Amino acid sequence: MGIKNFQGKQIGVIATSENITVEDFMTVNMYKFYAGQSVLEVMETLLKYRISGGPVVNQQNELIGIISEGDCIKQISESRYYNQPMENMTVENYMAKEVETVSPDMHLFDVANKFLSLKKRRFPVCEQGKLIGLISQKDVLKAALEIQGYNWKS
Repeated sequence: MGIKNFQGKQIGVIATSENITVEDFMTVNMYKFYAGQSVLEVMETLLKYRISGGPVVNQQNELIGIISEGDCIKQISESRYYNQPMENMTVENYMAKEVETVSPDMHLFDVANKFLSLKKRRFPVCEQGKLIGLISQKDVLKAALEIQGYNWKS
């Protein structure tokens, strides 16, 4: 009997810890942001969809950064300190430009170790320079439950 991941994708006849990769559990339908986008718009999206951040891409879907709640909070702080209007602040000024990525064929346990060592909440998944997904700590937790045969509800 086969097992499917939380997106309904078949992950193998027998799900074992040896054959589970990032691609099996990454999110492919994610919120993406753009360099020229308003930070206020990003804040609204983060709150509306209860996410803590997301990748920043260019028009070719190439990863150019990542923006998080913390980056937005920095913008709020600076706008007050420097008495600047928040409407004029764009993502490119507040996003993290040095971003650790993972490949879709990376083993899930290796990603778990990377989360621990780098203390990140999410990693963009890239292939040939293009963003194809996002893997979060929650995705790894979901995978662990599925490997153990737990039925959980998202």
